[in-house]
Order: sequence, then structure tokens, then C-alpha cells
Amino acid sequence: MKKKPLIILTGPTAVGKTKASIGLAKAIGGEIISADSMQVYKGMDIGSAKIRPEEMKGIQHYLVDVLEPSCEFHVVRFQQMAKQAMAEIYAKGKIPIVVGGTGFYIQALLYDIDFTENEEDTGYREELEALAKERGAEYLHEMLKEVDPESAGQIHANNRKRVIRALEFYRLTGQKISEHNETERAKESPYEFCYFVLNDDRKKLYDRIEKRVDQMLKMGLLEEVTALKNKGYTKDMVSMQGLGYKEMLNYLNGEYSYEEAVSILKRDTRHFAKRQLTWFRRERDVIWIEKEHYDYDEEKILEVMLSYIRERTKILC
Repeated sequence: MKKKPLIILTGPTAVGKTKASIGLAKAIGGEIISADSMQVYKGMDIGSAKIRPEEMKGIQHYLVDVLEPSCEFHVVRFQQMAKQAMAEIYAKGKIPIVVGGTGFYIQALLYDIDFTENEEDTGYREELEALAKERGAEYLHEMLKEVDPESAGQIHANNRKRVIRALEFYRLTGQKISEHNETERAKESPYEFCYFVLNDDRKKLYDRIEKRVDQMLKMGLLEEVTALKNKGYTKDMVSMQGLGYKEMLNYLNGEYSYEEAVSILKRDTRHFAKRQLTWFRRERDVIWIEKEHYDYDEEKILEVMLSYIRERTKILC
């Protein structure tokens, strides 16, 4: 069966994916699917560095501005919505280009990972939820460490939902979710693809992050978070855990001074970029595009990506 084409353009936060993706979409007749866990939410524009309509240059974008912040957005939902978007793009005779920095989402789509929505043990889940409230997230994380140390190493203790899912998976199947996911990751992709990682010198990247945070604050990040808080959105929601939102919310709730909130936001964004790069280095079949190697010339970078697409796929035949 002939594989359908798919292009991925990713990289750390603030590296310049948005602009590069528009040039690429115009060159190959593509439409863009956002692989970003925050840009999917309405009213969360500044903190998510959401692409503005005028920046889209007429290129159709999917999974941007489609959910209310009260909705949960996770990898399974992303996978479902992205596949639906791909079907629409293929029906138009165009090429889907997945753009964003959430590596786990990209992996799930590219290798069609099965997250096995087993029958749910609601009673056990409620028991774990109660334990988390009574004894804290660390207690649950220690439980996971005992049965599946690999997963415990990959999932932060504060990510209660994923910790509970891993414990529930083990209880239901007797298999570690880390082993299941490893088997899924080893699958061959059902797509004919090119997977680009745009990257920059670390110091330059960190400088861009600092400037981007300053720019977000000038554009009204605090006011955006205040408006969300006034609508009743709280830090317990997945959406309000995003970078920029949780720090400003903690300031508004009196947990930090404004200066501390800004400092923590800059630090945590740098750490996030570092974790993204670690993730992409572990991935298979990626093509690294180091911006400094091409003198930061956007035309050169585009031409290099097009040459890889010609070499590895039939998209430009």
C-alpha cells in the first residue's frame, strides 16, 4: 500500500519554526497542523506565541484556537484531531506539515502509536486520586517507581494524570506502560516522511527566549492571564499549567513577586528548550537543520529542506 506523505518541522521553543513553516508550506503546497499543546486553546494567544492570522500568509492552519481552556488536551486527543486534519488536507491534494515543539505528540502521530485505551478501572483510578489528595503527588510517584522505574524516570511527579494512567495500565495489563510504549516506538511509520529539527546555537537560543518573554510581557501576558483567571480558569486545569500561564497565575495568587515570576518563567523556558532538544536527539530518522551553518539565511534553509524532501520522498517529483 502506498504511503502517504508527511512533513514534520520541529525544534526548541523560540527557534523560528513558525516563519520557516510558512515558506515550506508555500513551496510544497502544504497546510499546517500545529503540534503545540497550548496554541490549541482559545484566548491563550500571547503566552503560547500563537501564530497571528496575518502571519499565516493564507496558509490553512489546523489545531489552532479550537478548544476552550477548560478542555483537556492530551496526546490521544491530539492524535485523533491531527489524523482528521490530515484526511482533510489529503482530500484537497495538499501535503500535511506538522509544526510544533511537543515531541511526544509528533512521535504519536508519526508512528501511529497505540495508547491502548483498555477498559478503565474507575474504582482503582478513584482510589489513586484519593491517595494523591491525601498523601501528595510524590507518594503516587513512589508507587510507580516500584512497579515501573522507567516510566517514573520519564514522568514528572506533578504530572498526576500520567502517573495514574501508568499505574492503572500496570494494574489492568500486568505490563509496564514503558515497555508497551517502547514496542510502539519501534514501529515503522505508515507515512513517507521528512522529519526536520530546526536548531540554533544555545546561547543565541537562550537570548531569543529572554527577548521573547520580555516581548510577551510588553504585549500583555499578565493581562491575558488575569482575564483567564477572572473567567474562572484555575491552576488545576491542564491549560493553565502552560509556561507563562502558571508563573503569572502564581504571581496573581500572591505566591511570587512579579520579578520572581518573570525570572522563573525565563529559567523554566530555557529548561524546557533543553528538554525538547534532549527528546529530539533520541528520535529516529531526524534531519537536523543548524541555522548557523546556513548563515541564518532563510532561503538557504528552505532550499536545504526542499533538497531533502526531493531526495527522500516523491512529494516534489
